[in-house]
Amino acid sequence: MNKKLLCGAVLSALVFSSVVAAQEYDDRWYASTGATLWNLDNDRDVESGSVGYQFGFGRFFTRNFSLDAEFNYMNPEKKGNDLHFNNYGVSLDGRYHFVTDGRSWNPYLLAGAGFLRHREEFELINNPNSPGRIKGNNVEFHVGAGLQADYGRWGIRTEVRTRLDNNDESAAAPNSDFFVDLGIGFNVLYRFGEAAKPAPAPAPAVAPPPPPPPTCDQLDDDGDGVNNCEDKCPTSQAGQAIGPDGCPVALTIDLRGVNFDFDKATLRPESAAILDEAASVLSKYPQLKVEVAGHTDSVGAEVYNQGLSERRAKAAYDYLLAHGVSAAQLVGPNGYGESRPIDSNDSSEGRARNRRTELNVQN
Repeated sequence: MNKKLLCGAVLSALVFSSVVAAQEYDDRWYASTGATLWNLDNDRDVESGSVGYQFGFGRFFTRNFSLDAEFNYMNPEKKGNDLHFNNYGVSLDGRYHFVTDGRSWNPYLLAGAGFLRHREEFELINNPNSPGRIKGNNVEFHVGAGLQADYGRWGIRTEVRTRLDNNDESAAAPNSDFFVDLGIGFNVLYRFGEAAKPAPAPAPAVAPPPPPPPTCDQLDDDGDGVNNCEDKCPTSQAGQAIGPDGCPVALTIDLRGVNFDFDKATLRPESAAILDEAASVLSKYPQLKVEVAGHTDSVGAEVYNQGLSERRAKAAYDYLLAHGVSAAQLVGPNGYGESRPIDSNDSSEGRARNRRTELNVQN
């Protein structure tokens, strides 16, 4: 009989809780009330299947632990007569709940202790004062397990507990120091107040504003190393030698103004500014590789002019090296004498143009 009642209570709680959404941890105070079907120790000499009643209050102190204070009462009948046995008292019960997210019902273990007040009637043979009565106080301890279903303000508990009643003054069993009782209980819980609202979800992260569009001094559309602000030739091709204005550099740079004294290879002071500019360009564009070449007009012996052009080319070559140009950028120095005129040697103007020093771009 008791097993059937327990199974029915457990199944009822499970079916009811399966249609209710699970709750978050709820720390509101609640009241509870219910009944327990007790199978009392046979030595008590009372009817089996006695029903006791309880009510109390409690709360969850953590996600998994609840504490309840309860008042309980039962009044079973003695076997074979109309005599009564009753006890009532208070207890403190701790429950550890095995909570799983997304589930409305959760199992738990319980342990507790209490204080009982008992009163027992017993028959006095051949005594007009029958029945006699024993009254007293004692402590009790209990352990058990159960299931709890939660939904909103309401909750349901169904549980099994074993109670150790330390009653050592029983009329039915005067030589016993304690009794062991088994109970199957069912309780309803009601929570007070409003449930705490969940913390608001954090605001979505605000995307940082897009970076400002690059300015022309940050762009180099043709990849020539000169920014768009300063690039006067924005469509230069890869592999071209590029000058500081972004335009392709002439394959031959005529160092016009780099002059020498007559029949000498010594640079004149006014040539320094022109060579300094050439050194600056070469240092800024280390990818440039140039040949340093010297030329003369046709006046004088050809062999002599050849040597003179070589000495003048070397003078320009040494100057560039001394002013920061890498030797890896320079080819030569090479002298070509009078063999490569760019104008007629029949006029003074033409001969002046033929006497020149050049940087011939090699890449």
